[in-house]
Amino acid sequence: MFKLLLLLCLIWGFNFVVMKTANQYFSPEIFVAYRFTLGAAVLLLFAFIKKLPPPPKKFWGWIFITGFFQIALGASIVQYCFKFLDAGLVSVLNYTMPVWVTILAYFFLREPLTKKKIFGITISILGVAVLMNINLTGKFFAILLALSAALAWAVANVIMKAKLSKCEPITMTTWQMVVGAIFLVIFSALQGDHLVYWTPISVACLLYNAVIASAFAFFLWVYVLEHMQASKASISVLGVPVFGVLGGVVFLGEPLTLSMVVGMLMVLAGIVLVQHS
Repeated sequence: MFKLLLLLCLIWGFNFVVMKTANQYFSPEIFVAYRFTLGAAVLLLFAFIKKLPPPPKKFWGWIFITGFFQIALGASIVQYCFKFLDAGLVSVLNYTMPVWVTILAYFFLREPLTKKKIFGITISILGVAVLMNINLTGKFFAILLALSAALAWAVANVIMKAKLSKCEPITMTTWQMVVGAIFLVIFSALQGDHLVYWTPISVACLLYNAVIASAFAFFLWVYVLEHMQASKASISVLGVPVFGVLGGVVFLGEPLTLSMVVGMLMVLAGIVLVQHS
């Protein structure tokens, strides 16, 4: 199982490099529209082959809402942030999601907020503050946007836990992606900027995102969750932003200063504390 988790972290971590690279060939809104339309098509084909029925009607409203927050809103914001921030920084900010889930779960799911969780949340927020105080002139708003994407992801996760826990996971995610793709296609159609440069690299970026990082990685994640404790699996995927940072340094030549390392480690340490409490 460790090898599968390592593969998953590599796929998702490297994807931050791929998504930033994609911004050279696509406008952000058109890329995410293409990405999730193709990803939804792959998942629908799998559902058709496996003869998986659509979700029961009682789940459709919540699938609609979570598809909007998790895919249409969250993913499009992340893709936009790559115009201003390094891939490594975006990956760390995006994976503050568990912190926001913990806070939201306290208010909406009545989950206890222990001293250890509070300490973990504090450490993570201080880590984000360190990252914001680094010399990122003109990028403060982009950092807030990246955090809002993590918050949108957290909102979707809390709703799924509260309202969709009895919905079959593969079916749920398939139709969430369909809903998200519809929103993204409509939004991209309303935008004037439709930058697309079709090259072998741009096609590779799109296929990697849609087929490997979305469809395949999801199936891998579901398999891992079925064979180990969810808490342990969640802790393990904290390796994703680590690979995101390293990928940005190795493949994109992004700088890695001591202050950035300290801030990122504080964010990750806080998340580990929250998850272990």
